Amino acid sequence: MPAPPKKKGRQAKGGRAGARKRTSTPVVGKEYNYVLQLGEDDVALLQRYRDVLVQGAAGFAQTTYNYLFDNPDIADVMYAYERDGGNVGALVRGQFEHLLHLLGGRLDESETLASETVGRSHYHHGVRPVWSLGAYRLFLDHLQQLVASDPQIEHDDREALESALVKMVFRDIGITTEAYWREAVEQLTEQRDVLGKEQNLADELLGNIPQLLWTVDIETNRITYASPGTLNFCGGELEAPIPCFYRVNGAQRERVLTAWQQVIDGEPVQLEVQVDLSDGDEHWFRLAMYPVANRRGRVLRVHCLMEDVTELRSDRKRLEQMSTTDDVTGLANRTLWYDRLSSALAVARRNPGASVAVMMLDINQFKVYNESLGHRGGDELLRRIARRLNKVVRDSDTLARLGGDEFGIVLPLVQDVDKAAERVARQVIASLAEPFALDDKELCVSASIGIAVYPQHGEDPHSLASHADSAMYRAKWNAAPFLFYEADTIPSAREHLQFSGQLHGALERDEFELVYQPKVDMASGQIRGAEALLRWRHPQQGLVMPKRFVPVAEQLGMITPITDWVLSHALAQSRGWQGNGVQVPVSINVSARSFQAPGLLERVERALEQAGVPGSQLEIEITEGTLMADLGRGAEILGRLRELGVSVAIDDFGTGYSSLAYLKRLPINTLKIDQSFLEDMDTNTQDAAIVRSIIDLGHNLGCTVVAEGVENQAVLDRLQALGCDLVQGFHISKPLDVDRFGHWLIQAH
Repeated sequence: MPAPPKKKGRQAKGGRAGARKRTSTPVVGKEYNYVLQLGEDDVALLQRYRDVLVQGAAGFAQTTYNYLFDNPDIADVMYAYERDGGNVGALVRGQFEHLLHLLGGRLDESETLASETVGRSHYHHGVRPVWSLGAYRLFLDHLQQLVASDPQIEHDDREALESALVKMVFRDIGITTEAYWREAVEQLTEQRDVLGKEQNLADELLGNIPQLLWTVDIETNRITYASPGTLNFCGGELEAPIPCFYRVNGAQRERVLTAWQQVIDGEPVQLEVQVDLSDGDEHWFRLAMYPVANRRGRVLRVHCLMEDVTELRSDRKRLEQMSTTDDVTGLANRTLWYDRLSSALAVARRNPGASVAVMMLDINQFKVYNESLGHRGGDELLRRIARRLNKVVRDSDTLARLGGDEFGIVLPLVQDVDKAAERVARQVIASLAEPFALDDKELCVSASIGIAVYPQHGEDPHSLASHADSAMYRAKWNAAPFLFYEADTIPSAREHLQFSGQLHGALERDEFELVYQPKVDMASGQIRGAEALLRWRHPQQGLVMPKRFVPVAEQLGMITPITDWVLSHALAQSRGWQGNGVQVPVSINVSARSFQAPGLLERVERALEQAGVPGSQLEIEITEGTLMADLGRGAEILGRLRELGVSVAIDDFGTGYSSLAYLKRLPINTLKIDQSFLEDMDTNTQDAAIVRSIIDLGHNLGCTVVAEGVENQAVLDRLQALGCDLVQGFHISKPLDVDRFGHWLIQAH
C-alpha cells in the first residue's frame, strides 16, 4: 500500500521534509530477483500482457477505497491526512501509478528505488507494514481473477503469468518492507546520535554547575539519574534516596527524613541542612525535592537538587546583623530592641502577673564630649560605655543603642519589677562612676535613666518606650540618676505642642514670676536667704510648675534667656530687700544645659552689676549630675564664680554620685539634703543615718548644710539635734510671692 503523496514544503513526521538524502546502502533489487527466481521470461510475459493487466486493474479502485475506510485504524490515518490538507483520491491514484510499474515488469534500479521510496514514506506517514500486506493481498486476488478470466490471455500463459505477477508483488512487498524498517532504524540511529550529543552536552553542562541533581524512582527506591557533580561529590556511592546521607549533620538528619516523607506524599519541600565535609568548616546546603505524580496523584519519581548556600547564608546572616545591630557599639539597634520588647510583652501577656521593665538611658552632656574629642573619639567613648553596660544586664535582657547617646534596656519577665528595675539602674550608675581614660583625659560620665513598667505604665512597645523616655527627661531635669514614669508629672503631647508655641512669647508678655522660700538658721532662727522658684502664669492654665515647661524650654533652646530673666529679677529683689534694711541672699537653680552653656559667667557678672549687689548676695544651685557631666569644665566655672563672690550649693545631695573626690577638689559652699531622706527620718533609722552622715561630711568639708522639704516639727527637731545649719520647707513657709514674702519677713523679725 503506497503512502499518501507529501505536500510540497510540508514537514514530514520525524523532522524530514520532501525526499530525504540517504546516508545508508539502498535496497538491492537483484537479490530479490535471485531469491524469487524472477527472470527474463517473467519480464517478457508481463510486458506482453501489460495493457490487458492495466485495463483490468482499473476495477481495483473501488476495492481500494473500501479497504482504506473499512479498517478503523487505517481510516483514522486517512482522516488525519485529509485534516492536514491531503487528498485521498490522489492517494489512490498514486497506488495505481505504482502498480502500473509493477505490471510492466521493470527490474531496473529506478523501479527498485521507487519501491524503496514507498516503504520509507509508509514509515513517515504512520502506515504500518501489515496494512500494506492487506492491500497487496487484495491487489493480488484481483489480478489472479483477471488472469483466470480475461479472454485476451492465452490459456497456456495463464499459469506462467500468474506466477510472474506473484513474484513481482512479493518483490515489491519485500523491498517496501525492508525500506520501511531501514528508515525506522536510520531515524532511530539519527535520533540516538542527536540524543547522544544532547546528552553529552547536558552532561558537560551539568558537570560544571555547582548544584547536585538526581532523580529517585519511588517504585524501586533507586536513583535513576545522577549528575556528574553528584557522582563526584559522593565518590560514586549513591545511597537512595539521599546520596551521601551520612554526610548530613546528625542533628539535621531527622529533618531530612521528615521532608522526604512529605515529598513522597506529594508535597514539594525545600530546607537548609548542615553538611559535614572533610575540611572541618561549617557548610550549609539547600535541599529541594519535587515530586512527579500520575493522574491519580501517586508519586512516581522525585527530582532532587542540592546546592551549597554557605556563603549565601553567611551573607544573609551579615545582612540580618547589619539590619539589627548598631554599627558603632555592636549592640542591638532600635529595630531589634523594639522587636525584643514586643516579644517580651507577648510572653508576659501569656503569664498572668508577669512584668516587663523598659529603661531609657541618656548620657549627660555627651555633645560636649563629642565636640571636644571629635566623632571618632565620641564613638570610642560610646563603645566603652556599651561594654560597661553590657556587664550589668543579664543574658535574657536586651541592651541596645537607640541612636546618638541614647541606650535602651528591656528586662523581661521580672518579679517585683520596681525593685529589679531600681537595682539595674543603680548598677548602671555604678558602672559609669569610674572615669573613662581617653586621649590622655579622664572623663567622668553620668547618665539619666527613665523607667516604665508593663502593665502599669502601658501595654504596647511604643507607649512604654515613650513613657520611659519622658521619665528619663524628667530625671535629667531634676538631675536625678533615675526616675519611674509618673503620668501626672509629664505634660501630654498636646500640652507639649501648646507650650512650644506659647513659650516664645511668654517673656515678652511678662508671664513668668518668682516665688521665694526662706532659709532659716537652726541655731539663731534668723533668715539666712531665700530660694527663688520660677512659675509660669499661663493665660489659660493658670500657674504652671517648672517641671512641666522647663524641659520644653530646653528643647526649644529657650532655657538660657529664661535663666537670665530669673537672675535679673531675683537679684533686683534682693537689692530691694537690702534697701529696706534686710539682707536676704537669693538662691537660683541652674539647669545642666544652662550651666554648661557658653557665657554663663559673663551673664552672672552682668546681672550682679545691673542689680548693684555684690556676689555674696547670690547662690547658684546645681545638681551632682550637672557637675559630674564635665568635671573639668565644672571646676573652672565654680572657680570663676568664687572669684565673683558667688557661692555654690549642691542640690539634692545624696541622690547622685556623692563622690568625696570631687567634693574635696571643688569650691563648694553648701550641701542641700534631698527631701527624700527627710520624709521618714523620724521613723526610719537608715534615713536618719544618711542625714547624719551628710551633715557630718558637710561640716568636715567646711560647707553649710541645708535641709530642704521640712514638713513637720518632728523632722525639724531631729535636724536640730543632728546639727543641721539651715532648713527650708512648708513647715517653715511655703514659697511666697514678693508681697507675701515681705510681710513674712516683718513677722519673722
